Amino acid sequence: TWNMQNKKNLFIDAISDAFVQSMQKDKNVIILGEGVTDVKGIFNTTKAALKKFGPKRVVETPVSENALTGIQLGMSLLGKKPILMHARVDFSLLAIDQLINNAAKWHYMFGGTMNVPIVIRLIIGRGWGQGPQHSQSLESVFSHFPGLKVVVPSTASDCKGLMTASIFDKNPVVFIEHRWLHYYSSNYNKKFYKISLNDSIDIKKKGKDLTILSSSIMLIESLKSAKILKKFGIEIEVLDLRVLRPLKLKKLFTSLKKTKKFI
Repeated sequence: TWNMQNKKNLFIDAISDAFVQSMQKDKNVIILGEGVTDVKGIFNTTKAALKKFGPKRVVETPVSENALTGIQLGMSLLGKKPILMHARVDFSLLAIDQLINNAAKWHYMFGGTMNVPIVIRLIIGRGWGQGPQHSQSLESVFSHFPGLKVVVPSTASDCKGLMTASIFDKNPVVFIEHRWLHYYSSNYNKKFYKISLNDSIDIKKKGKDLTILSSSIMLIESLKSAKILKKFGIEIEVLDLRVLRPLKLKKLFTSLKKTKKFI
């Protein structure tokens, strides 16, 4: 269940837990970004890590997206597992050269002998006071590039497990969060765990009449729709597309064989 009144088990709490537990597991996990040591701590997601590990592992950076992504790439080649945060997805466009032309291709250029274990964390969706250059949802753009993995979680439980898996993955992962999800509450395991990035789709509600495939904030809208339609005797199967790349569609095809109808 999702609840905006409950102040515990928030989406942002799950991210914070993933950071702290991953940093405890591996001293090479480092957080970088503009605002990570700010009093707001990127929606309260970096505060706990900063308090526990200090500014040497939660590093405030200048505003220079392309240079920072290049630095992150270099760190990863030297054994670090850096998590770089761009507070808005739009800012990452300034780093597209490093991300697409270098990080995504490194593994291929060196015949699989080298890896780039980096996470680029991006936030999508509009919010208060944001103009059109600060509120785009560009997750599909990143999904076009071989060498990148793209994650778009919808629940706190998925968010924590997928973030942990992303941090310890050998490949560049673009981790995308919708800002409206940050203060939704849903239960998640407080222990360290991973969710495989090969598990693209999760079945959030079973049904027999219609399949809805959604991702990110639209999962909540889909579940609301399913609840309304149930009153009319229509059973909706709601699938959550939580990993856009690598894209594994077996669960979708299985659902379609049953319902024969798809949105």
